[in-house]
Amino acid sequence: MFAAIFATLLLQSSQEAEVAAVLDRLNAASTAADGEAYFAQFTPDARFVGTDATEHWTLPEFRAYAAPVFARGRGWSYPATERTITIAPIGCRCIAWFEEKLLNASYGETRGSGVLRLTEDGWKIEQYVLSFAVPNDRADAVVEVIKGE
Repeated sequence: MFAAIFATLLLQSSQEAEVAAVLDRLNAASTAADGEAYFAQFTPDARFVGTDATEHWTLPEFRAYAAPVFARGRGWSYPATERTITIAPIGCRCIAWFEEKLLNASYGETRGSGVLRLTEDGWKIEQYVLSFAVPNDRADAVVEVIKGE
């Protein structure tokens, strides 16, 4: 019994490390403006939800947005400062979700969250959501600015 529990914990720890590596590769590729490596982290039917309300993209739509930016040698950097990864407690151990605190030179602290799926090619991102972290005591002011447009 103990051996089975220990084996499960080792597998979970290993899978969490693999998921973290995907997210780290995603940031490294975007920082380096390496579109090929960046988009290789996603499933073909992935979704990217950005900070703007209009940014709800399929992978081809997101690639069309990002390709010209990467082609100019520009990228973006959002290294994680904290991250929580959960492997779904289902038999296949093939779904994971995460939430992370990110740091960006222009935006400061932001958040990333999403879902990954274990594929034949390893863990791939199914959905990534990038959002701003708005302190509760400033939320009303931010909402008023948005409404004012």
